[in-house]
Amino acid sequence: MSMTLAVPVTVSIARRVDPGRASEMVAWMRAGTALAEAFPGFLGAGWVQSGPGSPEWHMLYRFADAETLRRWEESPQRHWWLSSAQGIVEHARVERRTGIEGWFDRPLEHSVDPVEPVPPASPPRWKQAVTIWLAFFPLSLTATLLTSRFLDAVPLAARVLLMTLCLTPLMTYLVLPRITRALHWWLHGQPAPWRGGQPALRRDA
Repeated sequence: MSMTLAVPVTVSIARRVDPGRASEMVAWMRAGTALAEAFPGFLGAGWVQSGPGSPEWHMLYRFADAETLRRWEESPQRHWWLSSAQGIVEHARVERRTGIEGWFDRPLEHSVDPVEPVPPASPPRWKQAVTIWLAFFPLSLTATLLTSRFLDAVPLAARVLLMTLCLTPLMTYLVLPRITRALHWWLHGQPAPWRGGQPALRRDA
C-alpha cells in the first residue's frame, strides 16, 4: 500500500514599513506568529530586518504540508491579523518553497507571487451610512409620491408593506450595488476618477 509523504512548505514574505515604526512591525509579527502557533502543522516562524534603519523586513513561516498551510492562510484569524496592519505595512514579494529538509535545500516546488492578496479594509461606517442614504432617499421619495397618488385609498399599513416589498429588492440588487461602484473611490479614500493621474499608493498588509 502506497503512502503519500507530507512535504513541508516554507513561505517567505518581503514587507516594507516606515523605519520609524519598527517597534510596531515587530509587535505585529509577534502577534501573527502567536496566532499561527495555534494551528495544526505549524513548524516555526521568524523575521529579520534587511539592515539597521532599513524599511524592508523578511518574514518566514513553515507548515507541515500544503493543506495545513492553506488552513492558516484562509483562516479568519490571519485575515484579521493582516487587516490590522492597514496603513502600516506594505507587501513587496511572496515566495514559497516546498522541500523535505528545509529552506536551504533544492526545492521540490518553487513559486513566486508579486503581491499577497489581502482583504480590503471596510470603509468607515459614516461613509457606508451616507451611501445607503443616497440610494434610499430618491427611492423612498418616488415610492411615497406614487403610492399617495395612485393608492391613496389603500390603508397606510398596506401601503408601507407594499413599499418595503418593492424597495428592498431594488435597493439590494439594483440601486445600492451601482451607487457603491460609482462611489468606490470615495468610500476607500482614493482620488476622484475625473482628476486623472495615478492613485495614491495604498499600504496593505
